[in-house]
Amino acid sequence: MFYLLYLYFADVAQDYPLLNLIQYQTVRVGLATATALIVAVAMGSRFIAWMRVKQGKGQPIREDGPVSHLSKVGTPTMGGLMILAGIAVAVFLWGDLTSPYIWIVSFVTAAYAVLGFVDDYAKVTKQSSAGLTSRQKLAAQTVVAVIAGTLTVLWMYASPTSPNLETSIAFPFFKAVLLNIGWFYVLFAAFTIVGFSNAVNLTDGLDGLATVPVMMAAGAFGVISYLVGNFLFSDYLQVHHVPGAGELAVFCGAIIGAGAGFLWYNAPPARIFMGDTGSLALGGALGAIAVATKHELVLGIVGGLFVIEALSVMIQVGYFKATGKRVFLMAPIHHHFEKMGWPEPTVVIRFWIVAGMLALIGLSTLKLR
Repeated sequence: MFYLLYLYFADVAQDYPLLNLIQYQTVRVGLATATALIVAVAMGSRFIAWMRVKQGKGQPIREDGPVSHLSKVGTPTMGGLMILAGIAVAVFLWGDLTSPYIWIVSFVTAAYAVLGFVDDYAKVTKQSSAGLTSRQKLAAQTVVAVIAGTLTVLWMYASPTSPNLETSIAFPFFKAVLLNIGWFYVLFAAFTIVGFSNAVNLTDGLDGLATVPVMMAAGAFGVISYLVGNFLFSDYLQVHHVPGAGELAVFCGAIIGAGAGFLWYNAPPARIFMGDTGSLALGGALGAIAVATKHELVLGIVGGLFVIEALSVMIQVGYFKATGKRVFLMAPIHHHFEKMGWPEPTVVIRFWIVAGMLALIGLSTLKLR
């Protein structure tokens, strides 16, 4: 049905030059960004007021956290719904809904959003910072990621890609190096999606801290998606061509727009928190996009800030279990700097700078081969 609608629109657009512009991916990326921004900003004030009434005391604040966070008591959570609404409207209006990649990434985003919502709901109703157990979340995330990875591989098998590309890992800086791991690639894809989803979730601990780096990563992967999906550009840059992946640039544009709209209300001092509803979904979306574009390892560079945050937690937990001592004053690492005396806005802005530099380094891998 979507394909017939697309053909009908394409036929009508031929008679109207202005409408004809909408067929270009770059134009639709811009429109998706603007649409998502407008939707998120427009629903903001009323949505926040409604959530404040529904949630009462808002998101529980960790008692062992920085003292400055106690002033945030009563701030509602689940603000990720604003971002997801903007993305959904923008992708529906401007994305090519005949693209399997759009549906696979949307599936991961929606499934992780539902999981995050359940977790946020449990926290709010129990007034505890502990929602679902780690095992429950990890099991659900893994099932979704395995399904998404399998669908991606199957679609690539049906597409005219490079030999064995669908089950191979591509390496940045090396144009001809592919590691074909067969169907074990599905597990690698699942690890990428689940790992990055949780990394973004761990980073979402300060006002605006996760939002801007997510937008930066989406911007970088919007460029990567567009270039990888274009045969001429991918051939020139010596990157592996993935037919149809360029449509994910529209999805990335929607993330940027929705993130900017949410940041209007999430900037310090935040009027609403993203919550697991948003962080799990956005991290999962970026992981799925990296898998679809065959730039999984580059995601570790582009989203290096999230990787650092996740590693800080793993190091802290592992070292404490082994020695009974702590490496950081508090994990994730952004809390460590707060404990050192850095004001929250200082931590946030400096982390934004680091995220921006890492995103640029990740983009440089497209040319340095």
